[in-house]
Amino acid sequence: MSLNPIRPWRNIYRRKSRQIHVGSVPVGGDAPITVQTMTNTDTTDVAATVAQVQAAAEAGADIVRVSAPDEASARALKQIVAESPVPIVADIHFHYKRAIEAAESGAACLRINPGNIGSEDRVREVIKAARDHGCSMRIGVNAGSLEKHLLEKYAEPCPEAMVESGLDHIKILEDNDFLDFKISCKASDVFLAAAAYQALAEATDAPIHLGITEAGGLTSGTIKSSIGLGNLLWMGIGDTIRVSLSADPVEEVKVGYEILKSLGLRHRGVNIISCPSCARQGFDVIKTVEALEKRLEHIKTPMSLSIIGCVVNGPGEALMTDVGFTGGGAGSGMVYLAGKQSHKLTNDEMIEHIVEQVENRAAKIEAEGDAEATPQGVAAKA
Repeated sequence: MSLNPIRPWRNIYRRKSRQIHVGSVPVGGDAPITVQTMTNTDTTDVAATVAQVQAAAEAGADIVRVSAPDEASARALKQIVAESPVPIVADIHFHYKRAIEAAESGAACLRINPGNIGSEDRVREVIKAARDHGCSMRIGVNAGSLEKHLLEKYAEPCPEAMVESGLDHIKILEDNDFLDFKISCKASDVFLAAAAYQALAEATDAPIHLGITEAGGLTSGTIKSSIGLGNLLWMGIGDTIRVSLSADPVEEVKVGYEILKSLGLRHRGVNIISCPSCARQGFDVIKTVEALEKRLEHIKTPMSLSIIGCVVNGPGEALMTDVGFTGGGAGSGMVYLAGKQSHKLTNDEMIEHIVEQVENRAAKIEAEGDAEATPQGVAAKA
């Protein structure tokens, strides 16, 4: 629960869910909402897959999913898991034996799709493998791959069909005394996904994995995901998220964090507050922000930076940020530190100086122990 007694209009009350673990990472309960992505390399190319996992982890991914479409891929997970800095989820479709092999290879979680995994007997074999090897599971319902009998019953993918699919599968797991699972009900249509997730959130206390599936490219997919996931998160629904983009997995992680940061649900890295620029700007705001975004990617400590082109809103925004720069006249502007006016600076010196100030502020925050705990850190304290 995010609670702000001073500004109650900013409160988000998270839905109560039971907590499970994906490897060392807690999901649900009062754990931070985790950010996931998925590799797009050939899983049997272990070096390429591990490199992509490591890049995603460096960008902040708490969990990474890897597809296991065949036996060779499922077996390759063993080495990938051994070299991964974060828990690995095995993505399983069609053949239940791949799930068993992935569990044997050390996957922290098995993602199965009720619409194509097979009979209840096969699901029971997957449950046994998960239990034997300490895996959690994700029930992954997709509007595009619902069971035939549900499509016949409802005539088309709809929220009712998606929720029924998920609850049917939950029953199989619960009937087999397996409760270490989370669930998703994704669709590429924002309205369909949102309605299904709202109904699902009322029907189960299982942790919920949020996603707008097949959202599109970097720009269109970011917008669609922000609308769909943002609204659900605002309602308190969601314990872990994956932004599905036709883009580098690192971009999915970045967008996921930006969505959470905009709602005050996670804090990681530098939150840059900048103006869109206009004729009043005292320096090139757009190029400056582009440069600072690249130069400050390595900062993981939560902090804020305001870059405003003129004095209309600049001083006011700077009062609420860790570091700020407001454009002035004659090729210079004002630097603000911890919300207070500090010193003047020429535009030519601005980028290097701001990077230095942000790095110094981040080091101070880290030294004081104010940085947000990671999900792994939460687990370690439990």
